[in-house]
Amino acid sequence: MSNTEIQVSLAERSYPIIIGRGLIQQAQQFEKVIKGSKVVVITNTTVAPLYLEQLTQSLSKFDVLTYQLPDGEQYKSLEYFEKINSFLLEHNCARDVTLIALGGGVVGDLVGFVAACYQRGVDFIQVPTTLLSQVDSSVGGKTAVNHPLGKNMIGAFKQPEAVFIDIDSLSSLPAREFAAGMAEVLKYGIVFEREFWQSLIEAKTQILALEPAQLVRVIKRCCEIKAEIVAADETERGARALLNLGHTFGHAIEAEMGYGVWLHGEAVATGMVLATRLAHIRGYINQQDFDEVVTTIESYNLPIHKPSSMTLDDFVKHMKRDKKVQANVMRFIVPTKIGHCEIMSDVTEAELNSVLV
Repeated sequence: MSNTEIQVSLAERSYPIIIGRGLIQQAQQFEKVIKGSKVVVITNTTVAPLYLEQLTQSLSKFDVLTYQLPDGEQYKSLEYFEKINSFLLEHNCARDVTLIALGGGVVGDLVGFVAACYQRGVDFIQVPTTLLSQVDSSVGGKTAVNHPLGKNMIGAFKQPEAVFIDIDSLSSLPAREFAAGMAEVLKYGIVFEREFWQSLIEAKTQILALEPAQLVRVIKRCCEIKAEIVAADETERGARALLNLGHTFGHAIEAEMGYGVWLHGEAVATGMVLATRLAHIRGYINQQDFDEVVTTIESYNLPIHKPSSMTLDDFVKHMKRDKKVQANVMRFIVPTKIGHCEIMSDVTEAELNSVLV
C-alpha cells in the first residue's frame, strides 16, 4: 500500500499529512522535514515499548534524545510542560532542535505547546498513534494543557512541520481507545458530510475489524475535512468552532468526573448525543435521524448516557468556563440535520434541563 498525502495549506506554514503503513520505519520521511541535527522524541510509557526503538532507528542520522511521560490525561499538565522544558534546557537544546510527539492526543497536545513556547518556538513533528489523534488532535495546530478548572484552557496555536500517520500503530490500540477515536470520526459526518456518515454505518464491520483500506479511507477523509477547515479558519474565529460538536458537554463531563476517568472520545460521544437531543427538542432533527445518531454512536461501542451523578448545575458550572463562551454567553454546536451544524447562543437552562433528563 503506497502512502497517501494531504496538504494543510497555510502559506509559509503549510505542511503535509502522510498516511500509510510502516511510516514510523520510513527514515526518508523524517529526513525530508527535519532541518537541524538534534531531535528529541517525547512519548509515554505505554507507547515507548511498542514504537520508540523503531522510530529512533529511523532517526539514525540525527543526534536523538528521548523523554517518556507517564500515560494518562492527568499528565497533560503545566507540571509536565515544565518538566519537558527543563529536560530540553538541561540537554542544551537550541532553537534548531526538532521535537517529535510519538503518542496520542495527550502527548501531541503537550509537545506542541512546548514547541510553541521553548525559546519562543521550535519545530515539531506529530506521529500520532491513536485513532483520535490521527483524525483530529494531531492536525491543525491546537496545542494545550489542562487545568483543574477546565480542559485545554492554557495553550497556543502551533502548526507542526509534518504529521505522519502510521495506521499499523492502530493494531496495538486497546478497543476502548479505538472506540474513543471513532467518536471524532463520527463527528465529521454529523457536522460536515452525510455521505461520509452513511459510509461509516455501512462499513462498520470492516472498520471495527481494522481493515487497512477502510482505515486509510476514513482517516484520509477526516484529515481532508479538517485540513480544509484549518486552512480557512486557523485560529477558530468561525467555522472551525463547528469541530467542537459534543465538546461543550463532553469537556464538562471530563472536568467533573476527573481527566482520564472518561476518555475524551467517550465524553464527546455522549456530548454529541446530548447536542443532537437539543436539536431534536428544538425541532431541527426528526425522530428518525435522532435515533440513527444514537444507535450509530452506540454501535461503535461508545457511551450515550451522561454520568448519572452529574446535574444541570454540574454541567453549567463547567460550560461557563468553556472557550466558546463570549460575553458570558454559552455557545453550543447544534446539528440542524445530519451533515450540517450551527453555533447557537440562545440555549436556555430550561432547554438544557430537558436535554439532561
